[in-house]
Amino acid sequence: MTAQDSIFPRSSGVLLHPTSLPGRYGIGDLGPNAYRFVDWLESAGQTIWQVLPLGPTSYGDSPYQSLSTFAGNTLLISFDQLIQDGWLVADDVKNVPPFSPYLAEFGRVITYHSQILAKAYDRFTAAASADHKSTFTAWCAEHAYWLEDFALFASLKQHYGGKPWVEWPKGEALHEPDAIAAARQKHSRGVEEQKFRQWQFFRQWNALREYAHEKGIRLVGDIPIFVAHDSADVWGNRDEYFLDAAGNPTFIAGVPPDYFSPTGQRWGNPLYRWDKMAENGYAWWLSRIRATLQMVDIVRVDHFRGFEAYWEVPASEATAVKGCWVPGPKFDFFNVVVEKFGQLPIIAEDLGLITPGVVELRDGLGLPGMKILQFAFGGAAAENSFLPHNFTPNCVVYTGTHDNNTTLGWWMTEKEATPDVRSFVPQYIGHPVNEIHWELTRLGMASVAHTFVVPMQDILGFGADTRMNTPGRESGNWGWRFTAEWLDHPARERLAYMTRLYGRWPKTEAAPEPGDGEG
Repeated sequence: MTAQDSIFPRSSGVLLHPTSLPGRYGIGDLGPNAYRFVDWLESAGQTIWQVLPLGPTSYGDSPYQSLSTFAGNTLLISFDQLIQDGWLVADDVKNVPPFSPYLAEFGRVITYHSQILAKAYDRFTAAASADHKSTFTAWCAEHAYWLEDFALFASLKQHYGGKPWVEWPKGEALHEPDAIAAARQKHSRGVEEQKFRQWQFFRQWNALREYAHEKGIRLVGDIPIFVAHDSADVWGNRDEYFLDAAGNPTFIAGVPPDYFSPTGQRWGNPLYRWDKMAENGYAWWLSRIRATLQMVDIVRVDHFRGFEAYWEVPASEATAVKGCWVPGPKFDFFNVVVEKFGQLPIIAEDLGLITPGVVELRDGLGLPGMKILQFAFGGAAAENSFLPHNFTPNCVVYTGTHDNNTTLGWWMTEKEATPDVRSFVPQYIGHPVNEIHWELTRLGMASVAHTFVVPMQDILGFGADTRMNTPGRESGNWGWRFTAEWLDHPARERLAYMTRLYGRWPKTEAAPEPGDGEG
């Protein structure tokens, strides 16, 4: 099986999480500026909008440690849209706190947004028509397979001051039927409010996705291979994870020691009991993939190599040193997925330690891997697989990802762009480096890779202070935002110029002549 042109035509797009969008409510949302960004993409000939996981975040604010793999991040709900829908009035948001326009201050944002969303739910319960309530009830029934557990989980978590579920009273922590039934009755209003918030998120997301499709934009989402221990997924499905009797992990995920980390990385995510999942035909995973593909068009699977083999660390260990490689489900899992969904619209995140077995799994499924241009210029240069002359068409090339420095920040940091790298880049491109972010963008655009994706920071030429995430840093990540005037920056025309020049303009319309967009 190979990637088909219908899934991966020659194209390009932008990596930007919605939280980074402009807006007056402290964080990017699914309101007017999200639609304006879609228009911006269309005007630049882009047909991909890649986002990070869209689930509700918790401690550390990482979208890769979500409270649910099915639920949406309700911080993204647009208050302006709620006003249009009648669940808020303008006075409700008249006195917005003085949030930074350049940074999502998650602590303050969470408090404020929860207060406003509570007002929206109060107005809904007091004033909703019978049709509105019927629509809400029907939506809840359609999503009950995940929504019932998540809404109760979120209500209990709020009730217990944000404590992880293993610290709740035993009956609720261990999902005992009598305790759960009592909790549903006791917290019925909170449960319904959580359902209302999810309804609003999905209504707004689906409307935005439909608008993007009208503009020829496809959405690329993200599935982290592992889920957070403190999540509704683990809480409601304990038998499918390596947990002890109290619900604590016995084995956790991570990566082994390497050049960058002598003790490895101890991620803390509980490991799947793949044997148990296989017994029921990987039902939870199939539901997860189905739900994600109802939200996005293509899925980037984070840490794809874990399906071939994963690093198992005893939870009692303080580091990842004393771990071992354990075989993953490999083709057994993906054969079930292919049987269910057909051709896989999946990008395999195949970075890090990639063995022949991982390559066999990726290529046997016909999945495109990832190429990162910031990784291209070190080591044995000519053989480096991240250099464009070593690409095959079936790959997705990036200047960098959310885990990288911005390209300008990388170039200006000697520990990252070492003297050897700074010497080799001008040799490779054939002239002195002028604007490194555009040099790498041109390399990606011109390459044979069917898809090129560039982070918004690299289009705008932003430095290290706008980096989205620094792996291993416990706080201070995920908060970067930009302001609305940047959507009128001439960088858009320059991006459009390269998109036309290198044949990535959408085929459904005639590409304009290149003109003088390099100015």
